[in-house]
Amino acid sequence: MNDSAVPAPAGPIVVGTDGSPHARHAVLFALREAQLRATGLRAVCAYDYTPARYTSYGWMAVPEGDGGLYEQLHDVARQAVTDTVHELRQQLGGPHVEVEIIAEAGRPAQVLLDASKDASLLVVGTRGSGAWGRLTLGSTSTEVVHHAHLPVVVVPADSRGAPPDVSEK
Repeated sequence: MNDSAVPAPAGPIVVGTDGSPHARHAVLFALREAQLRATGLRAVCAYDYTPARYTSYGWMAVPEGDGGLYEQLHDVARQAVTDTVHELRQQLGGPHVEVEIIAEAGRPAQVLLDASKDASLLVVGTRGSGAWGRLTLGSTSTEVVHHAHLPVVVVPADSRGAPPDVSEK
């Protein structure tokens, strides 16, 4: 009988991104971590463009029967994430990381939590700014930290407001 345990393969790293500079920092962190762990990356963009969200405020009417609008929004979100990941992966270099791109309508925190069910790590950025903002997390970060079933890394915003520099290792 052999008592040595065979390590289970690590699940992917999930990173939330919305195209903001703060999210770019999170994606860069997640790419580096995926390289170190020799695992895949799942880049997730959640967008909330539902008729109920906008018509409940009474200021915007959603065109009837225009399913193309929702499809177009999905395609734009997916392409933005694909472009960001590709650019940062090229800048970072190093070992190749397999990346799965997910763009899904819904509340960002819930979409991230659902996408991380088989993950080994969840990475999100924070939008804290100013003296007070640096002490707090954004609403998505806070919800993810409180409800996640796995380790979470909240990547702080760069205090200089600069885009991520891959040379800072």
